[in-house]
Amino acid sequence: MRVFVTGATGFVGSAVVADLIASGHRVTGLARTEAGAAALAAMGAAVHRGSLEDHASLRSGAAASDGVLHLAFNHDFSKFADNCELDRQAILALGDELKGSERPLIVTSGVALLAPGRLATEDDAAARHFPRVSEATAEDLMQQGVRAGIVRLPPTTHGEGDHGFVPRLIAIAREKGAAAYIRDGNNRWPAAHRFDAARVYRLALEQGATARRYHAIAEEGVPFKAIAEVIGKRLGVPVVSKSADEAEAHFGWFARFAAIDVPTSSAKTRAALGWTPKEKGLIEDLDQPYYFSRSP
Repeated sequence: MRVFVTGATGFVGSAVVADLIASGHRVTGLARTEAGAAALAAMGAAVHRGSLEDHASLRSGAAASDGVLHLAFNHDFSKFADNCELDRQAILALGDELKGSERPLIVTSGVALLAPGRLATEDDAAARHFPRVSEATAEDLMQQGVRAGIVRLPPTTHGEGDHGFVPRLIAIAREKGAAAYIRDGNNRWPAAHRFDAARVYRLALEQGATARRYHAIAEEGVPFKAIAEVIGKRLGVPVVSKSADEAEAHFGWFARFAAIDVPTSSAKTRAALGWTPKEKGLIEDLDQPYYFSRSP
């Protein structure tokens, strides 16, 4: 297949590109900068210059493909609402090009706010009042003749080169001199290695996005306290409990994420795609030097 990938040089996107190429697909990646174009070429992908703001470039990239994987998203939380609108408009542009065809469009979402406190499944619909409306936009496109699907990622998609939530926790522990959890620390984060997550995108694409939602979840729920314990051991700092009132002083804006309890199943995804995670779990992966070798 000829596959057009946005976010192709990102942490998960680059793993998706590598997996697609290794499986014999021809990949074209969206590149905003010269550095991005060089990285794509080094991976063996074709380069399509453009950006999420350039809807003409998105439509032309989609037009030359047999399917589109949309992984690009600006995670600058200081302008989150603006970035969510940028994402929505980009999905609409891609969908407009694919409308009426059988060529799949697979977009990216998450499970962090899906069903707090209980086991979430692929049947759970995302809230439409949340600023990021990737799922709602894809589902609206389904009603307009687009073969769309949704891959949901866990709060931590981990692996060497991770720059997401776990590195943020490490940075906070370094700054505060302690690795903390909230209350008893039994709130759960689902997780997946980026290489396992990449295969979910490929398998969903190859099978034509026949299901509406896919969960790239290798571990249903890792206790947050276990994450803090590895960080504390590696940094040589105490591992401490914080009350709900103390959490914001320790974690700052990240306190809300540190408290989430979102165990998540991927049983239906595994059955639909024949997907079985192969990589190391979060705790084993986190207990590696590469997570702690960078400057605070």
